[in-house]
Amino acid sequence: MSQDADAPDEVVWEGKFITARKKGRWEYVSRARGIRAAVILAVDEEDHVILVEQFRVPLGKACIELPAGLIGDGAGDDGEDATAAAARELEEETGYRAGRLEVLGEFYSSPGMVSESFTLLRAHELVRVGDGGGTDSEDITVHRVPLARIGEAIDTWRAQGLGIDVRLLTLLGPGILGAKNA
Repeated sequence: MSQDADAPDEVVWEGKFITARKKGRWEYVSRARGIRAAVILAVDEEDHVILVEQFRVPLGKACIELPAGLIGDGAGDDGEDATAAAARELEEETGYRAGRLEVLGEFYSSPGMVSESFTLLRAHELVRVGDGGGTDSEDITVHRVPLARIGEAIDTWRAQGLGIDVRLLTLLGPGILGAKNA
């Protein structure tokens, strides 16, 4: 175990959504109020994945991502669970409603810098019920991409200068290792 494990946890700065912390030699960021995220892997009956594109200020550019959102961050959302948040976010961002959501587990995206976890959920039985696009000023573009062409789509988006969220690796899976290991 790290010598920093027993060090006191100091709050260096706290905002509405994030907190900068120091524990021993480590500096890291956490979500304020213990908020977590729900991330949705939505693949329709025709093997198309539903992705979102939105401008991300920390990157200074648009990013292609799996639909996602914070759990319990809205007014009256205290006690919201990951499945309810995923259903809400999927419909807000993409215009799709899931007939069923399956929890795949809790994951950490950058554990050396951020303590935030996210619950990954698989959306089944998708039905298009609206345009999506998010709320307020999110300005989300929805993409429906054949899973068989996801690598090509990612290459195209990279060439266009878009950011690619690490969670899209879930779509590339064994193909990253080559055909022998697929």
